[in-house]
Amino acid sequence: MATRILPLELIDKAIGSQIWILLRGTKEIVGTLRGFDDYVNLVLDDAIEFTPDPNDKTKIIKTKLETEILLNGNQIAILVPGGSGPPEDSLAAQTS
Repeated sequence: MATRILPLELIDKAIGSQIWILLRGTKEIVGTLRGFDDYVNLVLDDAIEFTPDPNDKTKIIKTKLETEILLNGNQIAILVPGGSGPPEDSLAAQTS
């Protein structure tokens, strides 16, 4: 039988490494996880935000966030510890 791991334990193991975050709606963020709390509010460094262009839905805007950010846990849909962002064949990766 595989050992069980709780969700907060998994996030704790990801501290100091890169994490890919899919938010509610259409935004995605990739950054280095620095910390979190029981509500899964996250502190990130070296973050990059991927957002659809409001004028052209076929394009993605890639924004480097220059400062440390605090991400509200209520907006998080999926966390991918160790994730490097959108797959190479996705529209977001084509803006790199």
